[in-house]
Amino acid sequence: MELAMFAGGCFWCMVTPFEELPGIGGIVSGYSGGSLENPTYKEVKTGTTGHAEVVQITFDPEVFPYEKLLELFWPQIDPTDAGGQFQDRGSQYRTGIYYYNTKQQALAEASKRQLEASGRFNKPIVTEIEPAGVFYPAEDYHQDYHKKNPAHYKEDRKQSGRDEFIQENWTK
Repeated sequence: MELAMFAGGCFWCMVTPFEELPGIGGIVSGYSGGSLENPTYKEVKTGTTGHAEVVQITFDPEVFPYEKLLELFWPQIDPTDAGGQFQDRGSQYRTGIYYYNTKQQALAEASKRQLEASGRFNKPIVTEIEPAGVFYPAEDYHQDYHKKNPAHYKEDRKQSGRDEFIQENWTK
């Protein structure tokens, strides 16, 4: 099994695209990329810790290759928005691919170049590609939030504008 880490705005919305797929061993919501050790949601939400909300995915590359994770990641985000994602604003909601090895780095960079060359967006792709930093799991109530609080999750997602953006920009 290997690890992958992605930031795509609110981590609640980044779990469902990857769950229950063959070769996916687990998905943990958390924080990475900042300077504060063991940050809390309350601290990260201020935007002052440097952390991003991320998901860390355990996967079997023989069953579900890293390239497929990248193919699932990009259509979940607005890769041109440097100020956050949809209704969630601030650097803690930035987009990013955080690699654990040189193969992941090369594949992530190639996928970004391919997206840039596609002409899908008329603005620059700003999603960062950086080495994976220390990962801090989020509090228990954030794990599988969509299952624990389905009504709130659905309402929050509906209000965010994420699904409209995906429909307009990724399903064509």
